[in-house]
Amino acid sequence: MALNRTVQLKKIRDEIWNLSKSPLYNYRKKNNYFPVIGEGNHFSKIIFIGEAPGQREAETGRPFCGAAGKILDELLVSIDLKRKDVYITNVVKDRPPNNRDPEPEEIKLYSPFLDRQILIIKPKIIATLGRFSTKYILEKFNLSEKNESITNLHGKVIEAKVPFGKTKIIPLYHPAVVLYSAGSRKVLEEDFRILKDLV
Repeated sequence: MALNRTVQLKKIRDEIWNLSKSPLYNYRKKNNYFPVIGEGNHFSKIIFIGEAPGQREAETGRPFCGAAGKILDELLVSIDLKRKDVYITNVVKDRPPNNRDPEPEEIKLYSPFLDRQILIIKPKIIATLGRFSTKYILEKFNLSEKNESITNLHGKVIEAKVPFGKTKIIPLYHPAVVLYSAGSRKVLEEDFRILKDLV
């Protein structure tokens, strides 16, 4: 089974590498960037989902490896989790130019890969980082909270029925908010403690 998950995730990786119909593909090629597929434990109970890679991520092919990633790592340590024990990915797998927000058509193009990653890993907890991934996941599972803002939803535990049973969705602020507003770190730390209780 372990091999099976790894093989399935590699198939997703190969498809994204060759996704020439993506509006972000030429930008990736021109800048010698990598697609950022996801990394971590293929049997993790938790998936963390961001919105799209930044420059550092696109240069290395690794999710959350820049300044926001350092904060995410610290938050994981604060609840006794190691990065290698969780799975981290994004809705959009290629970097949008100038770190702009992902366009709706980009989300539409890349999100089926995320859907497949979730089905393969079968997480007990889906932690969404920021408003784009929160909106996508809540709409995907048609949850009543789908029109609420991240300000209202962060740190809440939302039960969802999924094809592999049940999962808990926990919307969280994106770790990058700490870079612009130091006070938000405390909020993230409190929300991560909720995550710890569930694990």
